[in-house]
Amino acid sequence: LSEECDSAPPFHFLLSSFIRVSQSDCYVTLWLPTASSQKMQTKTVQNNRNPIWNETFCYRIDSRVKNMLELKIWDEDRFSKDDELCTVLFDIARLQIGRKVRVKFLLNPQDNMNHFEPHVHNSLSLFIWSSLLQSREVSCLEVNGHAKEPKQQSTSEVIASLTGYLYVMIHNNMCVHTFFVVMSWQSKTTTFVVICICRPKDMDVRFGFDLCTEEQDFLCKRKKYVAAALKKVLQLEEDLQDHEVPVVAITTTGGGMRSLTAMYGSLLGLQKLNILDSVSYITGLSGTTWTMANLYEDANWSQKYLEEAINKVRKQVTKCKIKGFTLDRLKYYYSELKERTQQGHNTSFIDLWGLMVEYLLHDEKDNHKLSDQRQAMNEGQNPLPIYLAINLKKSYSAQDFREWLEFTPYEVGFWKYGAFIRSEDFGSEFFMGRLMKKLPETRICYLEGLWSGIFSLDVMYFWNLAFDSEDFWYRWTRDRVKDIEEDPVLPMNPYEAETRLLTPSGPLSTAFRNVLTGRPTIAEFPNFLRGFQMHNEYLESKQFSPWKDTVLDTFANKLMETAEDPLSLTDTGFFINTSYPPLLIPQRKVDVILHLNYSGGSQTLPLDLISKYFSEQGIPFPRIDISKEDRKNLKECYVFEDAHDTRVPTVLFFPLVNDTFKKYKAPGVERRPSEMEEGKVDVSSPLSPYTTRELSFSEANFDNLVKMTDYNILNNENLIVQALRTAVERKKQQTK
Repeated sequence: LSEECDSAPPFHFLLSSFIRVSQSDCYVTLWLPTASSQKMQTKTVQNNRNPIWNETFCYRIDSRVKNMLELKIWDEDRFSKDDELCTVLFDIARLQIGRKVRVKFLLNPQDNMNHFEPHVHNSLSLFIWSSLLQSREVSCLEVNGHAKEPKQQSTSEVIASLTGYLYVMIHNNMCVHTFFVVMSWQSKTTTFVVICICRPKDMDVRFGFDLCTEEQDFLCKRKKYVAAALKKVLQLEEDLQDHEVPVVAITTTGGGMRSLTAMYGSLLGLQKLNILDSVSYITGLSGTTWTMANLYEDANWSQKYLEEAINKVRKQVTKCKIKGFTLDRLKYYYSELKERTQQGHNTSFIDLWGLMVEYLLHDEKDNHKLSDQRQAMNEGQNPLPIYLAINLKKSYSAQDFREWLEFTPYEVGFWKYGAFIRSEDFGSEFFMGRLMKKLPETRICYLEGLWSGIFSLDVMYFWNLAFDSEDFWYRWTRDRVKDIEEDPVLPMNPYEAETRLLTPSGPLSTAFRNVLTGRPTIAEFPNFLRGFQMHNEYLESKQFSPWKDTVLDTFANKLMETAEDPLSLTDTGFFINTSYPPLLIPQRKVDVILHLNYSGGSQTLPLDLISKYFSEQGIPFPRIDISKEDRKNLKECYVFEDAHDTRVPTVLFFPLVNDTFKKYKAPGVERRPSEMEEGKVDVSSPLSPYTTRELSFSEANFDNLVKMTDYNILNNENLIVQALRTAVERKKQQTK
């Protein structure tokens, strides 16, 4: 959806009175983050089992954002931290303008009640808004101060004095919601104010659920390569029209050096079959992002025979990695991290890991950046690479909260929210959709570090792998949440949230949750959603709904709270070891997906998990049907499709298996007795030389893995060609 600006959306005042019958020493806090960052608080009534507060609070609210009033009941304790008893979340949209209502929340069926008296009045202000996120037109107030004696004037005094000045400057045109004061004290006394007033057209965050202009242009150019390749592969007599050209994509899974090496072999096989030119997208995570980043250093890599690139990476995979820890190398790591810090970036162990990845794949410093890869798409000569990561939240496991974040040479963004920034701006600071502080673009080695950041795994991840016990997770690590009724019952629209009661877990459970969800380290980047608020009807958005899959998605305050936090990014394999999600975006209209699986352990697990995930989200995906016998002894390729639903892509699944390669060195060419040893490629046993922990392969092991994955593609040419032929026929039928 394109960005819009309404000249005068409704703005209201909310007056609320609060009465509470509870235990002794209790007080109530009220928080409406869409109206104020300040939390209001009632007085504490001491030693009274039946305290009553007759207090009124006033908020200025906008009806276009999701206004969730948070009411917390606390028990004051003079000698320790106050106890949080419960929280009520109430959607202000359920109130009618101009009507005063007394609402009772039943917290305890026996005797505990909350009495909440809201009254909404009408007013006006100006907002910039998209379908899911909203922002005011004032983006930031930046204050820089210098003084010899900073104690002479407190920060609060500076804010107070500037607030009036700001009101005089812009009160006739705009409404100030939030601003930040940055104070720096040095030797000289100087104070100045910079006010940034931006219009919607000046936004540096792109809103909407369409493909960016650059990607649309790329697809137009790519169709020429795809059409020519399909005409040759399918032996067509006539050229394909643009609307008859299917979108073919490659999705991969992670697995360290194993996935890096195996992917080269698979791409080589596709190139030999002239099918690589029919591919429009390649998605990757973890180790396959290393392959992709290496390949896209060459703007014409897919137009050249891949043997040259394979020989180049062979030297890196087989070299001794001990030199990565020499004194000179450690000094280099320190120097690079210091420079990155001086540039303004946050640094962590993930950045150090990125520098180590740089050494694993290069002999010298790699200055390439993600935006440099645009050169590889300027004529449509290569598929568009999409790198995938997930955004996590502190104190929540990936099972409870994760958001897919995709990286392309053009943009970085969340399809969940329809918010994107230029790839060169990733790592810079944004506020309310504007670029506030431009930082140098991050070198791609640091991105490779976060894309393969297995060091961010928490204890809960390993627990789920070992025991698969969701009941345990719910019991020990989640607050208890239940819907409660109001008295009287208020009318409710589909986009309005239920009134909910949250009961926090006890001290033991909280401590246990901190242990289970604690992560050794994680890559943090400035959040470009900072300063935005959720649209009032976001829960009903058709674009938001398919990715509404975490426990926080129905809690607008929590999503806004997450937007204020830095992005906490890690390897997608932390949740599901697959890079499917970007390809299931309806706007990309992918018809055929080649699933190149390089995971360790169960080869079908990533496919099973993502299939279940898409089914739960209502995202069109073919039914995965592999017999028990086949699961014990997998073949080289499986085809999954839905002949009746054109929205469902055809999936060709290539597990990492050594099946017929044991006896055949090429399709139809049996091995001689002297060549049988080359066919003994162990990719599945615990003693395999290709386990994920291996950072170096012998030359023989590298060559054998490349040959096997190359062979597995070549040996299934008929299945691939048939899938492409079917896709072309379906495209032709759709246009009739």
